[in-house]
Amino acid sequence: MQFSNAETMNYPDTYSHEEQLEMDRLYDVLLDAWSGKKTDDDIEQVRKAYEFAALAHKDARRKSGEPYIFHPIAVAIIVAQEIGMGVTSITSALLHDVVEDTEYTVEFISQEFGPKVARVVKGLTKLSNIDFQNSIESIQAENYRKIVNTLAEDIRVILVKLADRLHNMRTLQSMAHHKQLKIASETMSFYAPLAYRLGLYAIKMELENLCLKYINPQVYDSISKQLDEIRDRKIMELEEFAEPIRKELINIGIKAEIKILERSQSGIWERMQKFGISLDEIYDVYVLRIIIDCPIEEEKIKCWQTFGVLTMYYRPNNAKLRDWLSFPKTNGYESIHAVFMSKQGNWIETQIRTEKMNLIAERGVMAYLKYINDTNYAENSLKLWIDNVKDLTNSDVSSAIEFLNSFKLDLFNDEIFVFTPKGEMKCLPKGSSVLDFAYMIHSEIGNHCVGANVNKKLTTIDYVLNMGDQVEIITSEFQHPKEQYFDFLVTSLAKSRLKAGIKDYKKMYKEDGKAKLEEIFKKLNVDFSRQNRNLVVEKAGLANRLDLYYNVAMGTITYQEVEPLFRNGSRNNSNLLLKILTFGLVGSNSKQEVAKSEEHKHNDLGYTISECCKPIPGDDVVVISFPNQPLQIHRPDCQKAISLMSQFGNNIVKAKWQFSEDIAFMATLKISGINKKGFGVELISALSNDFKLDLYSIKMQSEGGMVDVVVSFYVNNLKQLETIIADIKRMNLVKKVTRVERNIES
Repeated sequence: MQFSNAETMNYPDTYSHEEQLEMDRLYDVLLDAWSGKKTDDDIEQVRKAYEFAALAHKDARRKSGEPYIFHPIAVAIIVAQEIGMGVTSITSALLHDVVEDTEYTVEFISQEFGPKVARVVKGLTKLSNIDFQNSIESIQAENYRKIVNTLAEDIRVILVKLADRLHNMRTLQSMAHHKQLKIASETMSFYAPLAYRLGLYAIKMELENLCLKYINPQVYDSISKQLDEIRDRKIMELEEFAEPIRKELINIGIKAEIKILERSQSGIWERMQKFGISLDEIYDVYVLRIIIDCPIEEEKIKCWQTFGVLTMYYRPNNAKLRDWLSFPKTNGYESIHAVFMSKQGNWIETQIRTEKMNLIAERGVMAYLKYINDTNYAENSLKLWIDNVKDLTNSDVSSAIEFLNSFKLDLFNDEIFVFTPKGEMKCLPKGSSVLDFAYMIHSEIGNHCVGANVNKKLTTIDYVLNMGDQVEIITSEFQHPKEQYFDFLVTSLAKSRLKAGIKDYKKMYKEDGKAKLEEIFKKLNVDFSRQNRNLVVEKAGLANRLDLYYNVAMGTITYQEVEPLFRNGSRNNSNLLLKILTFGLVGSNSKQEVAKSEEHKHNDLGYTISECCKPIPGDDVVVISFPNQPLQIHRPDCQKAISLMSQFGNNIVKAKWQFSEDIAFMATLKISGINKKGFGVELISALSNDFKLDLYSIKMQSEGGMVDVVVSFYVNNLKQLETIIADIKRMNLVKKVTRVERNIES
């Protein structure tokens, strides 16, 4: 059923005739994109929501000048077409900004469109500083926490939010530059990884690509240009590679579609950074995907048969084989990734999957739910992931930033699979330790863990587990949880259980410590009041009185440390605080904790040049301001800057370089060349004598016939650095020169 929009739609007169025609067209696109099951009542509800949203936003315009209603319609189209959701989500998408931007309330939405739609709209409504009386550390982090909390209640909230974010990123060109950086950083840090975890790979890839376009436009444009130059040649090579495979699959009765896919600019840049290579050195810029049409019960057999066909014609690289059939990812992703040598002598990346697997890889959770009741479907790993989210939302984490960091560690990291002694498979974030595994099994096992047998070999509790390890935990009744274990724990579950274990352990000494402290107060003739005990807690930098009693019981705090606090009203506690901090107690995470800070290049101009990314004049930069601190200058693609912008977007300051020959900035290059006698001497001579550089440090390391040189020196601006790089590349024996954007430890 479809309406004739021009005859039936009621638009306020704030929209021009041309805008109304465009709104009619977009509404038709929405109905066409809505491919799922729908009744006449469903269509009437969507129509009602559309007309109401057009009325509610009648006076609002976007930065581009177009009517604001274009945005919720576009979000609804994404929800229907690219995610595959139904009437409740489409209705919610049309209404998602009504409560936030107009006078209408959630209660009104509930009366008009029902409680389900109202719950989703409420979940999509951003928090503001007014909600917290400006008492929060980061409004962005609080909004992230609200979104994550809704995941455990109604997954539609996050899916509509991702559609909202995708359209905002697609139309980001009309925003001011500092707003572009804020929104792109939020997307890179939170929304793109969240899309990946929900299996929305196509959306995740587009979000990351748009982030790169705005955070590092020079890189984006450079990679796009290089892709234009190689596209025809690479596609032709993969077509030749696929031809015998296509014929053989037909011969053996496997119905399959073969696609040639181009990796995104952001995916290519990620590989270039990770491995320190150029685009020409990346073998999987183009990927051959084989999509098999077969019954669900034959999926694994047909995928491995297809892999066998490939081995008939090409030699595989077994080291690069990835079997996501036996070990599906937690977002439901299944596929075989295999690399083969082509006739032209190039490695070719292939992906083998079925139509169902491909749908899940592209559509994510919605496609996953379509197959969730299939008896032969893989373990419900997405459900396990959502259960982990519920555990995290129920954990005792007060700070939104702390919550967000825990969420990223647990749920955004790549996962590994390990086995219990009985062969039961467990999923953990990559980098998890033996103790993380122990706490995952049970709190008491973690509290008393002293080590483990990993693959029949004795290991310590801080041993980092690998994919496929079999782990047998060893416990002792004499072991108890310790604060230093936080240093190597990865999962928030383990940290939460360790914290609870330490608390329970300290309670065993509460009465003993309390009695000893009372004796100390008696000797000092000081009232054993809560105020005086809290004074000791405060001056010792402890979290609470339980920590105080524990330290007194352990002898860490004695009469000698307490007495100066009450002598002649003096509150000098430096010795006490130093003694407590030296022990590194769990309570040291209070305001008195001394945090290690990264060293910056300070000056008297009120800013710092960040050492993490070492920007120099001419680089694109972002400036971030915090109260009573010098301005921080970062490159926009710096990971620390992205993290800061994603949490403190309102602290971004508009700024630009003022070029000056009087100020020098440190730059670092990595120079790779042929390891021939005299190469180092020739290079150093050229840098210091020919190029007249003020060298800061130089480090050389040879391996085989090659040598790598990492050299740091001072320059005035980016143009000077680019000239130096070009001159070094022309030197004999030099094969590669790259700028180092992160610290390299000596």
